[in-house]
Amino acid sequence: MESIPVVTIITITYQAAYVLKDTMNSVFNQDTSNYEYLLIDGGSTDGTIDIIKTFEPLFMKKSISLRWISEPDKGLYDAMNKGLRMACGEYIWFMNAGDTIATPHTLSGILDCIKSAEEDLSAQQTGEKWLPDFIYGETMIITENGKVRGPRRLKVPAELTWKSFRMGMLVCHQSMLVKRCIAPEFNLNYRYSADFDWAIRCLRSSSIIVNTNLVLSHFLEGGVTNKKMMASLKERFRIMSENYGWCSTVLLHDWFFLRAIWFRLIHGWI
Repeated sequence: MESIPVVTIITITYQAAYVLKDTMNSVFNQDTSNYEYLLIDGGSTDGTIDIIKTFEPLFMKKSISLRWISEPDKGLYDAMNKGLRMACGEYIWFMNAGDTIATPHTLSGILDCIKSAEEDLSAQQTGEKWLPDFIYGETMIITENGKVRGPRRLKVPAELTWKSFRMGMLVCHQSMLVKRCIAPEFNLNYRYSADFDWAIRCLRSSSIIVNTNLVLSHFLEGGVTNKKMMASLKERFRIMSENYGWCSTVLLHDWFFLRAIWFRLIHGWI
């Protein structure tokens, strides 16, 4: 019987052949094979399927399961839900088209963190097996030509809880791994910020949260959320109000505005 992979890496893609190869290369080049790879395509006609088929024998040679589907969906988060349903690994890790795993050693580093946390926790719990529920790290922003722009404006906290997201989405979904058994489906009522809502719900269900202290991913600058910024911000405001209260959310948004201006000034982004 095949062993269950520790991590399921899921890539959502649609008409993104021009960046998909970089994403797939970053997954393929990991120096461990203790993962499976799922690609959920929305029915692309731009050569995406040819790229996936080119990688299939390469993953097979490394004895890594690569599974994919290509069919119409109801948008990004519907596709992510399909990936959740197909996943077999202990942990879920979304790495969408255009985003890349930081280095070939990143997944090995994550697995080392899981093993170390498991040993520490099991020793404290009379020998029972305990695994982290939520694992996270840092993200670097990259441009379309692959140049590293710098860290995200929101710095990853040393210790994370669901209440931490009162200050915004402190961890990108590309830099969080969630135990599959506690990962809910994405709420399709949110078109642009369902990942923010999902992260909060995952953290609410997490008892053991581990900071890897590693850069886990490179996030491609731009994307749907930036193109639809106002709609995204309205959804985030609603999500934060529901979780943290309306009054505190209003006050915090004044601070968010000033923080964003200061960050852009000191990094020369305006």
